[in-house]
Amino acid sequence: MKFIQGQNRSQIQLFTLTLDDAIEADNEVRFIDAFVSSLNLAEFGFDLSAGENGRPCYHPADLLKLFIYGYLNRIRSSRCLEKECHRNIELMWLLKQLKPDHNTIANFRRDNPKAIKGVFKETVKVAKYFNLIGGQLLAGDGTKLRAQNSKKNNFNQKKIDRHLQYIENKLNEYNQALAKEDGDSAKKRKLQEEINKQEGRKEKYHKLEAELKATGEKQISTSDPESRQLAIRNIITEVAYNVQTTVDAQHNLPIDYAVTNENDSKAMGLMLTNAVGIIGHNHFTALYDKGYHTASEFATAAKLGVDVMVAIPALPKNSQAPDPAYNLEHFKYDSEQHSYTCPMGQTLTTNGKWHKASRGGDFQLFRTPACKECNARPKCTSAKHNGRIIRYVTGSIDVAANKARIEANPKLYKRRQAIVEHPYGTIKRQWGFDHIMTKKSITRASADVGLIMIAYNLRRLISIVGIDALIGALRPLLLLKQVKKALRNTFMHQIQDLEEMNVKVQFLSHYQNLILFLNKSIAA
Repeated sequence: MKFIQGQNRSQIQLFTLTLDDAIEADNEVRFIDAFVSSLNLAEFGFDLSAGENGRPCYHPADLLKLFIYGYLNRIRSSRCLEKECHRNIELMWLLKQLKPDHNTIANFRRDNPKAIKGVFKETVKVAKYFNLIGGQLLAGDGTKLRAQNSKKNNFNQKKIDRHLQYIENKLNEYNQALAKEDGDSAKKRKLQEEINKQEGRKEKYHKLEAELKATGEKQISTSDPESRQLAIRNIITEVAYNVQTTVDAQHNLPIDYAVTNENDSKAMGLMLTNAVGIIGHNHFTALYDKGYHTASEFATAAKLGVDVMVAIPALPKNSQAPDPAYNLEHFKYDSEQHSYTCPMGQTLTTNGKWHKASRGGDFQLFRTPACKECNARPKCTSAKHNGRIIRYVTGSIDVAANKARIEANPKLYKRRQAIVEHPYGTIKRQWGFDHIMTKKSITRASADVGLIMIAYNLRRLISIVGIDALIGALRPLLLLKQVKKALRNTFMHQIQDLEEMNVKVQFLSHYQNLILFLNKSIAA
C-alpha cells in the first residue's frame, strides 16, 4: 500500500525560501505588522527612549506585535509566548526572529495599561473608518473574570470571626488536654506545639481584622489585593474583577471597556459619559439589564441627554403591598403638583424634607391622613400604626421615563442580550479567557483585558472587512510615517549646520507646517 511521503530532512534544496516567502500574502501576521507599524506609539504613552548605556532594550512595537499575535491565537502566558518565539515561524517573521525572554514580555504588559487602552481606541477608529460603528444603538453589561486569588485567601469580618471562634475552641481543647496530661512528656510537647500553631493563626487573623478596620473595606484579598468576591450568578460567588463593556449594535463591536471590583449598580453613568465622547453625539439609545437600575445613574443619563432602557427589577417583598393591585406602579405621580394619587383616588403629599440614605440617592416621604379611614388599607399596607408611605428617590422622574421607554419599545430591549453577550461568548467560551492573567491591582488587570478587547476587535475586523482591505487602508498611514521620518532626519541634519537662531526657528516652523499639511492630506 502506498502512502504520501514527506521530504528528506537532510536533502539540500535547490531553490531556498526566504522567511518572507514562507508567510502567505493573506496571513494575518501581515495585518498585525501593518496595524502596529501605523500607530504613533509615543502618543499612546509607550516608552520609546532607549538608554545609551547598558544592554539595548526591545522596541515596544515588537512586544506589542507579540502580544496581539498571542491573544489572537489564545496564548496569554509570557512563558508560552517566549517559547513560541523560538518555534513559531509566523512569530519569527513578525518579530524578525527576535526572542525576548518571559520577564521582558510580562513587564511590557504590566507597565503599559494606559498605552494598551490607546491601542484599543485605535481599533475602534479603524472600525469607524469602515463604517462598522452605527452609533445609534448601544448595549452595556459587565462580566466577571476570575482573579489570581482563591476564595480561601479572601476574607471579610464574618469569615474572620468564624476562624477566630474555631481557633478559640481548639485552644480550649488543647489547654484542657495539656492540664490533664501529667506523665507523657512527648504528648505534652505535641500539645504545646499545637497551641503555638493556633496562636500564630490567631495573630494572623487579628492582623487581617486590623487591616479591614484601617482601610474601611468590607473584604480583603491577600494574593490579589484589589480583587473582590463578587456574585457570579444568583448565590454563586467568585473572587474576580468586573469588566464593563459598551458594545455597538451594528456589528457587536466593543467601543469601550473598564475594569472594576464592584457590582454593576454604579457603572452606567461613567460608561455612558465615555460613549458620548467616543460616538461624538448623544443621539443613541443604550440598553442595560436590571443590575444597572439605580436612580443616580438614571440622573447621569438624563444630564447627558441619552435615552436608556434598563430592565425593571421585581419589587422586593418588603416593598410589595399585600394586594399587588396596590403596588407602587399603580400610584400615579403628578410632576406639576409633586404628589402621588393612589388607586383609591387619594392624594399623597410630602412635607418637603429630604432624608439621607445609606444606599441610593436622597429621598422624600409621601403620605396621606386618608389612610386611617380607607377601606382598602389592609390591601395597601401591612403597617399596623401608619398608613401607606411612598419613598420618592432623587431621579424618580428619570426612573419613570425609563419604564415608559421599556413599555413603548419591548422588541428593542430584547436585542440587548444578543448585542452585548456576543463579545463575552467569544472571549470566555470560545477563547477560554475566563480569568485575569495578571495580579496585584486593577491597573494590571486592565492591561490584560485591554489586550483581550484589542484581539476581539481585530478578529471581528478581519472577519468582516478582510486582510487585504485592512492593509490597503493602513498603507497610506505607513507611507506617511515613512515620509515624516525621512523629513525629520533631513531637517534635523540640516538644522545643525545653521548658526543664526532666527533662521533655525523659521526652518522648524516650515517643517511643522509641512507635517501638518501631510496629516491633513492623509485625513482627507
